[in-house]
Amino acid sequence: MDILNAGIFDLAEQRLGWLDRRQQVLAQNVANADTPNYTPNDLPDFATTLRNASMVAAGTMTQDAVGHMAGTVAASVEAGARPGSRTQPRNRAPDGNGVALDDELTKVADVQNMQSLTSGLYTKYMGLFRLALGRGS
Repeated sequence: MDILNAGIFDLAEQRLGWLDRRQQVLAQNVANADTPNYTPNDLPDFATTLRNASMVAAGTMTQDAVGHMAGTVAASVEAGARPGSRTQPRNRAPDGNGVALDDELTKVADVQNMQSLTSGLYTKYMGLFRLALGRGS
């Protein structure tokens, strides 16, 4: 059995990838906090991303070029992790900017906590495998 192909490690890798992409989108929102008429973006939640990725992997058609036929899943959701899911800002600044820094920074902190948790779980599972193989922890 190849321990790196165990489901928990694949899931942790996907989760960390999603968290990395979300952190990039949130950083872009913070960077554009003073841009007139900017609307903040976010990613679909991880469960939706995972569900859509499994649908694509299961053989649903995907449109990867302009001339190709569209599949059954909406293109913006199909990749599951593309920024473009616009959030509706509660309030807009007089210049039309919709970034609420307190909300964005709260999301950034949540992503950091989720990254720490996921990394910690990955490390613990690797320790369990080492222990089971008699290599200590």
